[in-house]
Amino acid sequence: MKLAMIGLGKMGANMTERLLRGGHEVVAYDLEPQSVREAVAHGAEGAESPDEVAAALSPPRVVWIMVPAGAPVDATIGSFVGLLEAGDVIVDGGNSNYRDTLRRAAELGEHGIGYVDAGTSGGVWGLAEGYSLMVGGSIEAVAAVRPALETLAPGPGRGWGHVGPSGAGHFVKMVHNGIEYGLMQAYAEGFSILKHKDDFDLDLHQVAEIWRHGSVVRSWLLDLVARALAEDQGLEDIAPYVPDSGEGRWTVIEAIDQDVPAPVIALSLLARLRSRDEESYGDRLLAALRNQFGGHAVRHHDA
Repeated sequence: MKLAMIGLGKMGANMTERLLRGGHEVVAYDLEPQSVREAVAHGAEGAESPDEVAAALSPPRVVWIMVPAGAPVDATIGSFVGLLEAGDVIVDGGNSNYRDTLRRAAELGEHGIGYVDAGTSGGVWGLAEGYSLMVGGSIEAVAAVRPALETLAPGPGRGWGHVGPSGAGHFVKMVHNGIEYGLMQAYAEGFSILKHKDDFDLDLHQVAEIWRHGSVVRSWLLDLVARALAEDQGLEDIAPYVPDSGEGRWTVIEAIDQDVPAPVIALSLLARLRSRDEESYGDRLLAALRNQFGGHAVRHHDA
């Protein structure tokens, strides 16, 4: 099939290349011309504007967007909606909030344009390993993009699925990322305990390699732990600052809305927020309180 890929960041570029390797024709477009040139070098057809993208596709057109969640998605859809026709399909493969997806699906539906939310996991490894795709949308819209989904997934019948109506794909991906937060935090805390046990002078890379084979905590994330520790066990060049891209927050909010206890995911999110607090005002107040009620010593910054 022939489709357009809009947004050629690392994942979008890799998805384009995987589609090309799978025999699909891809029209590539990005606000950064160099990204388009790189896609063309891999065999894609380049476009310099949304108009060129639409002209290069034959109805029913499929436009797959890989841009950051929020306003960029709305802006991208806005630049194409007047160029598409009833029966065309837009796929949002980014990490959009499922509530935004519901709104966008309804708005595009008024024009007869299908909207597929394809929650996508796989990161920089997706090109080689395939992507896990959690897909929401109408039966007709998903059927229109099925060949691309089967190529992007690890295999035609595995690693992807039509999980429900519009919004369901991004909802499942949101919870997936919330779980990811908790798993990552557990590994981080466990290896931190190991590192602080100076008595045994543990080789953390060795431990990770042992756990990777046969243990009940083996996983792809543990494989990545081992990879990171093989390069630098001390991690001295990495600042203890952990960003979040929103999905963990949305998962916690949804858990609260649904009255579902999710303490591990919630605490893993708070740990990320804590990593960014260089001033630690709360900790300073705790120290001051201990001094106030118990006369405990307070450490002061070096003059």
